[in-house]
Amino acid sequence: MTDAYETLLVSREPGGLVWCTLNRPQALNAMSPKLVDELHAFLDALHDDTDARLVILRGAGRGFCAGLDLREQASGGAVVRPTVSASLRGQHKIAELVIKMRRVAQPFIALVHGAAAGGGFALALASDIRIAGESARMNAAFIRIGLGACDIGASYFLPRIVGASVASELLLTGNFILAPRALATGLVSRVVPDAELEKAGREMAEAILRNSPVGVRLTKDCLNWSLDAPTLEAAIAMEDRNQILASQSGDFREGVRAFLEKRAPKYTGA
Repeated sequence: MTDAYETLLVSREPGGLVWCTLNRPQALNAMSPKLVDELHAFLDALHDDTDARLVILRGAGRGFCAGLDLREQASGGAVVRPTVSASLRGQHKIAELVIKMRRVAQPFIALVHGAAAGGGFALALASDIRIAGESARMNAAFIRIGLGACDIGASYFLPRIVGASVASELLLTGNFILAPRALATGLVSRVVPDAELEKAGREMAEAILRNSPVGVRLTKDCLNWSLDAPTLEAAIAMEDRNQILASQSGDFREGVRAFLEKRAPKYTGA
């Protein structure tokens, strides 16, 4: 089943896997206003979609996403300069995409090939898991056009993923990080040939989807909260809460029965 968008290709498979493909290949999937609007619509719909359990995010054509579409921001060869209020509203609208990605129950797997620059880099960083093709090259492109590099959550996600020193290097220089170093620094989980990206994403998705819906949701929640937990005790308090909630579910009882009966569990989300 597919959903109707102009700049996204969204398809759904039995079992809860959703494929979301940024579909502006002629512009390296750069983030036009329409693409931003449709990403918001997609994320808003996910919020209440209990059938969708996991999202694989990828780009059509030669790259993942080249960031903000500067050509659509220009008029008559000059960059349009809206008021401060209008600029701030536009900034919030783009930045809220990564907040929504973290708020929804569904984990995101980003399959990154080619360029993931600026806003595209931010979408990859906001994903729960990143798998890179051998052609992947990512950077905080904002600083290369006269802006600060800390944008769309980059200053939050990047140091938590790769550490302060590597994050500072990437943000202050705007240099690209290529797939081998991305793997070495923990920025991505795996690097595979570009032709095997879909297979690798599907295998990762299947490994997650074999687990109970409530267990996956509570795990994503707990990981998000633990990133900002001030103490070990605060993180453990969240873990304790989640385990007691999960233990009240039918899926937990089914999981125990399946383990004792040495069979695969049949989770229902109950």
